[in-house]
Amino acid sequence: MTIAKRYISNSHCVYNIGYHIIWCPKYRRKVLTGEIEVRLKELLLAKATELDIEIVTMEVMPDHIHLFIKSRPTYAVHFVIQQFKGCTSKTLRDEFPILKTRLPTLWTRSYFCESVGHISQETIEKYIQNQKKI
Repeated sequence: MTIAKRYISNSHCVYNIGYHIIWCPKYRRKVLTGEIEVRLKELLLAKATELDIEIVTMEVMPDHIHLFIKSRPTYAVHFVIQQFKGCTSKTLRDEFPILKTRLPTLWTRSYFCESVGHISQETIEKYIQNQKKI
């Protein structure tokens, strides 16, 4: 990956913020299949475009979702997840009534999130520790 593609810049900052995010339907029910899976992917891509977030990789499993996203520095990861879960839950439950009969809510309140970057934690720690020595 070239440096130009790795970093995003605007008039105030240069950044590379990536997150691996996972979340599940309530009770880890295996409902994310067929037409629901297809529609879920469409909704997530639309919301990401609206928020100016890049979904680098997405995989929808029957009972959970994996996303690797590149986000803006002004967005807290909790906000991003809230936006994805909120819009998809409302639309999917309206379009697929079976989801209302099987689940009180579509998503659990929990999620997994890990920041992902080009440089390791160890490299950053060494860089900061060596600043006074330069």
